[in-house]
Amino acid sequence: MAPSDIQATFFNGQPFTASTVDGTQFKMTFTADGKMIREPLAHTGYRNNGTWKLDAKGFCTTWKQAKPSCFTIIAHGENKWSVQKDATVVATWIK
Repeated sequence: MAPSDIQATFFNGQPFTASTVDGTQFKMTFTADGKMIREPLAHTGYRNNGTWKLDAKGFCTTWKQAKPSCFTIIAHGENKWSVQKDATVVATWIK
């Protein structure tokens, strides 16, 4: 996905579900002002907040107490996307 499409689809304040490769699920909310929050949907995972920004290929995030990381997003079915870091799938986003 182009960075502008990522922003229009996901970074608009509307929550969506993210699943890590180990199956942990979060409610994710990215707001237009560059802030983000994740909330676990079960007893695993932890709540966190941070910031996001677009880059030339996708987007970068900086979670509280973590180093920045950059990602790309690839469509993976209807209303489903793979989030990749260095060509490795790290999460699936469902909207």
